[in-house]
Amino acid sequence: MKVILSIDPVRFPLTGIGRYTYELAKHLKEIAEVEELKFLSGYRFAQLPEPRQAKATNEVTSNRLRQAVLKNPLTRELYSLVSPLLKQHALRGYTDHVYHGPNFYLPPFAGPSVCTFHDLSIFTWAHCHPPERVKYMRKEIAATLKHADMLITDTETTRQEVAAYFSWPLDKIRAVPLACSGDFRPRNEAALSTVLTKHGLAMQGYSLYVGTIEPRKNLEVLLDAYALLPQALRQQWPLILIGYQGWRSEHLHERIKAAASEGWARYLGFVEADELPLIYAGARVFVFPSLYEGFGLPVLEAMASGIPVICSNASTLPEVAGDAAAMCEPQDVDALSESISRALQDQSWRELAVKKGLLQASKFSWQRCAKETAAVYKEVLA
Repeated sequence: MKVILSIDPVRFPLTGIGRYTYELAKHLKEIAEVEELKFLSGYRFAQLPEPRQAKATNEVTSNRLRQAVLKNPLTRELYSLVSPLLKQHALRGYTDHVYHGPNFYLPPFAGPSVCTFHDLSIFTWAHCHPPERVKYMRKEIAATLKHADMLITDTETTRQEVAAYFSWPLDKIRAVPLACSGDFRPRNEAALSTVLTKHGLAMQGYSLYVGTIEPRKNLEVLLDAYALLPQALRQQWPLILIGYQGWRSEHLHERIKAAASEGWARYLGFVEADELPLIYAGARVFVFPSLYEGFGLPVLEAMASGIPVICSNASTLPEVAGDAAAMCEPQDVDALSESISRALQDQSWRELAVKKGLLQASKFSWQRCAKETAAVYKEVLA
């Protein structure tokens, strides 16, 4: 089969959907049935770029320009009208290919097309997104649903949610689970010392949260639960938070600063991709009480790193964590605090959680993701 994959989300440093698109592109090359694989970047075909730690100047400029365009109502409307037409022009003559949009969007295309929907937060958690993003994405997704022959979701939970929300037939949606990089794995103290020392951390000397700082991640509850721990525990194992500053995060950062002043929390901001797996592997426990996820990749990364995981039982997280994590209701502060206390101190529970986590993480791979995605292409062609 012949495939065209949009690589627009591949921007460095890789996060979220960019990582998914990059790994899918790389592993589709290994699928024997994919006889031709082309990558569409913007309005032209291109090679898959290779990861690098430093952003190129032109890439930074391009990203900033795009964000500025989408914030202005007039330029956003112009972009939404012109961009699909330019892509449609680039795709002329390729109707014998399957086109895959990995990030909610599809341009007009006369051939078969597939689109990945990662979550529905832009509809069901709209208050957690900037209004201009909500307006733009809702319009683009409505157009996508007119063109798509098949949809892909990251989990069965999201598959059911998409079908119900848009009244789309389930037999036109396939759940294809994601994976995490092989860089996330257990490591010994010697392998971690340089990076941990750089960030003022000690091996198994901290609890960890990784994700955007925003209301949907339920960090108010996490901070409340951590504050309930005895002071000695909080001082011995402070809470380390890593991630971008998200929408409506000002109050959360004030709370983190207050906790930091008391010596039991620190915000490291964004951490380079080569350092993040080492910080995971050095943690005592990983905590992720999110209210809503399309997949929950940080939970998988933590399990693969060989550290115990605590997460909420909301949305897709039970599907990703299986029976390997301690789970509780997302708004139950007391239960979350008790779970954290146990995970920090109960060595027997910790050892079992690590074993279960490594086993659960081994069920996910980018090879599997690419293989099952190629099977969707085959269905569409049939």
